Amino acid sequence: MTPARLKISTNNSQPPADVLVVGSVAYDDIITPYTTGERILGGAAAYAALAASYFAPTRIVGVVGNDFDQKHWDRLSNHGIDLEGMQVDESGPTFYWKGMYHENFNHRETLELELGVFSNFRPTLPEKYKETSFIMLGNIDPELQLHVLDQTLKHTFVLADTMDFWIETKRHEVRELIRKTDLFAINDSEAKMLTEENNLILAGYKIRDMGAKYVVVKKGEHGAYLFYPGGVFALPAYPITGIKDPTGAGDTFAGGLLGYLAAVQKTDLESIKQAMLYATATASVTVEDFSCDRLEHAGPQLIEERVQALREMVTF
Repeated sequence: MTPARLKISTNNSQPPADVLVVGSVAYDDIITPYTTGERILGGAAAYAALAASYFAPTRIVGVVGNDFDQKHWDRLSNHGIDLEGMQVDESGPTFYWKGMYHENFNHRETLELELGVFSNFRPTLPEKYKETSFIMLGNIDPELQLHVLDQTLKHTFVLADTMDFWIETKRHEVRELIRKTDLFAINDSEAKMLTEENNLILAGYKIRDMGAKYVVVKKGEHGAYLFYPGGVFALPAYPITGIKDPTGAGDTFAGGLLGYLAAVQKTDLESIKQAMLYATATASVTVEDFSCDRLEHAGPQLIEERVQALREMVTF
């Protein structure tokens, strides 16, 4: 099934390139100050793949267990996502996370975490995936992220994400990953942790010095910074008045960013800035409902409307 995609204007007459997303697919229980969601679809790869599919043909590599519901397969395939790379491990349950957000969503607490079959996950790329041009490595073990890159035959652009746990336990591997990444995405607290630098701007530049050409530091409701050779670019978040669940917003941002680049098949600075605009608009949709529900059904027109609103916000 081919989903409705955004009509990205480009001088390139070629169709969009493929996007490969590698990461976790999970079940989440979410508790917020206002309401609760149970047994909902989650995981970095699910959010990122749905976001990318609004822009370009998308492939996903992950693992689920013997409890994964057919309806979630349908949700992904109905967005045109290629599922050949998804593994089904019948030996146990799907990765599960339970978290609680506190007042104003400024702090998140993990209440339960059960890796299930994800603990044995070793991503294997189908043959046709190995030449994918645009690759997103979700925040799984950096050794697995590097393992994915070892399987690729050629690629144009690699975006990688990480999290505090890997920075604490596998700092050397994270730094090796950064050296092999075109764009490294990280949130503000993790950037400070990785660099041992309290100033966020200095932290962004230090990560660039580790080897990535571009670094995006995600600041949640305060937008994102892009660090590039010679400077820094700042973009605010789209103003949301009704946040329900911020889970997956950063993964949506990354998937949307990579999807846009695949659509235009350009990776220069100006294209990355434009990609951040579309990524921000796409991520704003995600937080308005639990799980991937709003992202799944929003449609390209709403995302385009928010892109135009953001343009007006940042134009003098």
